Amino acid sequence: MLKNNLKLKQFYNIKLKPLFNLKLTQFALLMSFLTFLFFHVPFYTFVFDNVDYKSLNGIIIIISLIILMLTANAFVFYLIFFLSRFVGKFLLVLIFILNAIALYFVNTYHIIVDGIMMGNVLNTDYGEASSFFSIKLIVYIILLGIIPAIYIIKVKIAGVTLKRFLITSSLTLLFMIILAFVNSSNWLWIDKNSKQLGGLAMPWSYFVNTGIHYVHQYEKNKKEVLLPNATIKDNEKAVVVLVIGESARRENFSLYGYSRNTNPLLSQTPNLFHFDATSCATYTSAGVKCILEHTHTDELYEILPNYLYRNNVEVIWRTTNWGEPPVHIQNYQNKDALTLNCKGDSCNYDGILLSGLNEQILASKKNKILVVLHTSTSHGPTYSKKYPPQYETFKPVCNSVELGNCSQKELVNAYDNTIVYTDYLLHHVIEDLKQLNGYKSTMIFVSDHGESLGEKNLYMHGVPLSIAPKEQYEIPFIVWLSDSSKQLKPNKELTQNNVFHSVLNFLSIQSPVYSENMNIFKQ
Repeated sequence: MLKNNLKLKQFYNIKLKPLFNLKLTQFALLMSFLTFLFFHVPFYTFVFDNVDYKSLNGIIIIISLIILMLTANAFVFYLIFFLSRFVGKFLLVLIFILNAIALYFVNTYHIIVDGIMMGNVLNTDYGEASSFFSIKLIVYIILLGIIPAIYIIKVKIAGVTLKRFLITSSLTLLFMIILAFVNSSNWLWIDKNSKQLGGLAMPWSYFVNTGIHYVHQYEKNKKEVLLPNATIKDNEKAVVVLVIGESARRENFSLYGYSRNTNPLLSQTPNLFHFDATSCATYTSAGVKCILEHTHTDELYEILPNYLYRNNVEVIWRTTNWGEPPVHIQNYQNKDALTLNCKGDSCNYDGILLSGLNEQILASKKNKILVVLHTSTSHGPTYSKKYPPQYETFKPVCNSVELGNCSQKELVNAYDNTIVYTDYLLHHVIEDLKQLNGYKSTMIFVSDHGESLGEKNLYMHGVPLSIAPKEQYEIPFIVWLSDSSKQLKPNKELTQNNVFHSVLNFLSIQSPVYSENMNIFKQ
């Protein structure tokens, strides 16, 4: 036993002890190499897929990016640890853990960690975030985050003099500048692919894009730009129910020719019309904003519910989702508020949005009413948990949050069942509206964006619109009209911005920002 302990001590002193006592330069290079090795397979997979690696120029791009990645990360680690080893260790532990989480999502859902995706992450709620939990995620965090973190905490790092630091830093910066100018002929390729490259480079993808997200949010939210005052033109009772779908893609609705009967109720509903439409974005916050604004813009103009509420229209907002712009109305009800007066199994699903809705409409003392129902029915990855068991029409279904582990059939079955449930919800809204005697009424259903179900190895949504597949932006636009209300123009293809002007027209609201061209109803 003594002999074995002695051998272990000798092994530690000869082989392992040097790894726990490093010079700052050695440590920075080691951390850069581990970051490169652990977290940049998706980055270089993208590079290999988008350059001609058999050509000399392609080889130069690949080698240059490898050297630049290693050098840049080592330089930043070197700088941080020179300034403070305590802060450096804290940041590096955080980086490895965050890198592990980011890599899990990149590998599992094939996302790009850009500014849009960081906005989705920072604006998500607990319910949605917890739906992504899996054993595989824990394995990623332990193997690629916690184990390296233990080493980082334990290692002793020898400092360097200010003179040595300045010389090393200057030479490193000079080397990176020279490398960049040597590749000047490839700047166009890098610029063309900058969104994908920047979204896959760890840890810069989430650090830089988090900053970009907050800069954009600050610019957008400086102050809501009020629209000119509106007037109500008549006293006729009218109600619009605007249902905002979540991740509902057009091609899986049988109303649009899908081979499966995912719309058994709506397909038998009179006075129902459907139109091809496209979304302004592939993520919730921008999609919902576009549905509610009068024109597609980066500015934060007064959105439809705020505008109508300020101009004496009854506005009711019910939601099981998140991501809308600031809503300034009296009757804003989230899931927690709705649960207080809801009974039955439907309270666990989007059916809660319909509980007591007609009674709330009839209780209004105003003639013009807008109801917004913001659903979450088709949001992944837990599609099979978004509908009651009786709506599981297609089987077997995917029950894993790791969508790539499910067969295509299981994944599509689970998603199609969410569309079947959406069909029921919209049918229920229509039946409720039919009970409102004395009102002319309409239901408008439009989704915030579409969804990828494994096509081109992509899942869910959030790919930048400029490169997004059609599954993520081709959406349904469905309209039902009561017998006594308006008729529709012969519309062909619509956008989310048609909603604002169409609601104004249906409720007989006169406004300087109203556009007849964007209205779907006949006068």
